[in-house]
Amino acid sequence: MVDVSREEITDGSLIRSLLLLAAPLVMQNFVQVAQQVVDTFWVGRLGEDAVAAVGLSFPLTALLFAVLLITTVGTQVLVSQRAGAEEDSLARRAVFHGITLAFVLGLVLTVLVLIFGADIISLFGAEPNVTSLTVIYFTTFSLGLPLMGMGDTIEMGFIGWGDTRAALYINVAAVAINIVLDPILIFGYGIPGFSGFEIAGAALATILGYGISSLFGLGMMLRGRNGFSLTQEAMTFEMNDYREIVDIGLPICGQRAAGQSVRLLIVGVVAAAGGSAALAAYTVGARVASVAFIPASGLSQAAQSVVGQNIGAKKPARARRATWVGAGIAAVGLTLIGVVQWVAPELLVRTFVPDMTSQGFDLAIEYLRILVYGYWAIGAMYLFNAGFNGARRTKVSLVADLVKYWGLRLPIAAIGVLWLDYGVSAVFWAVTISNCVAAVGAGLYYYYTTHNGMLERAAEVASSPSD
Repeated sequence: MVDVSREEITDGSLIRSLLLLAAPLVMQNFVQVAQQVVDTFWVGRLGEDAVAAVGLSFPLTALLFAVLLITTVGTQVLVSQRAGAEEDSLARRAVFHGITLAFVLGLVLTVLVLIFGADIISLFGAEPNVTSLTVIYFTTFSLGLPLMGMGDTIEMGFIGWGDTRAALYINVAAVAINIVLDPILIFGYGIPGFSGFEIAGAALATILGYGISSLFGLGMMLRGRNGFSLTQEAMTFEMNDYREIVDIGLPICGQRAAGQSVRLLIVGVVAAAGGSAALAAYTVGARVASVAFIPASGLSQAAQSVVGQNIGAKKPARARRATWVGAGIAAVGLTLIGVVQWVAPELLVRTFVPDMTSQGFDLAIEYLRILVYGYWAIGAMYLFNAGFNGARRTKVSLVADLVKYWGLRLPIAAIGVLWLDYGVSAVFWAVTISNCVAAVGAGLYYYYTTHNGMLERAAEVASSPSD
């Protein structure tokens, strides 16, 4: 795999830099989704209630990771801008502060889940068996948050530096361990006299995989790669670095929390409108969509580093071009992926849950086809957010998601289900409509702000003294 130098990021071909940086991240995200597919495959053998429980847990775990985005995104942006400005020692110092902050946040989140997790899950009004399984899965999963938070921050530090292959290696290790452990811990395969932990085993396999890989990533950073290492000089405790990480990452936490909190409410609406079958269909749709979004997600992470490094190097016009080029690539790429999803939705549903009820099967196919209409918008939105985030304008991403989820998606879904009696289909359409409107709005606002000096001001901030 071809490396991308810092000089290429700030002076070479933008398309080449974006694609080469994105390639390991796309592979990494495919690896992560492979883990989700494997989990869903084995959990699907426990029955539709178990699949529904994982679906109910999904927005809750995503809400926890929204908090950890404070450190992951804050670290990536700060490292990329300092690397672009050739402040290498300060970039190394930033990643140490991100790692330590992530570990502490992960511990706090674990304690909160163990205390309040069961009560929160009971509020969703799911069927008793689904609720019970969700509590088991969610509380077990939370035990791995400190190490997983550290691992994600280490990955983002490498990505900010421009070394996206390191993140790929860390994730390959995590998923390989997870895939091996899934059948063992869920069903006890290969161990005489051990029947497995069932749904708790799925959570244990995940946290062991990502926990061990986090330690592998830490060792990689201590040893050093491509000039980026966790040196003794970097291991200081500077409040200014913590403040900068939080200042960049906190709006992203709010952005993700806004989306995930609405998803929690949407899950409740889905369960009320269609029961376990609709919830299982919504879960399958979310899983399939997560595969479709992989290229855009990887490209977004790469663009965030490219924009950040060019901001640090005082090249705002190049940062602007990187965002628009990335948005075009993502929109076209996801549209092509959507064509495949439109043609063969039945195969996708059967792959995830082979024994799904006929009602759940029909609803899942309907959801997959409705999602396709908004795929171009999701791709573009990923890149517009990356353009704002790389320039430290993370509050814009927060506002955009507040509008998308709270101003559009939730009201459309609620009105469609509760007042217009369109059933769970109203929720499916609410997702696509909100994605399309938000992408158009974000693109117009990015055009307006970047032609009124936003990136030039960001370059001045990035070049100001860091101590």
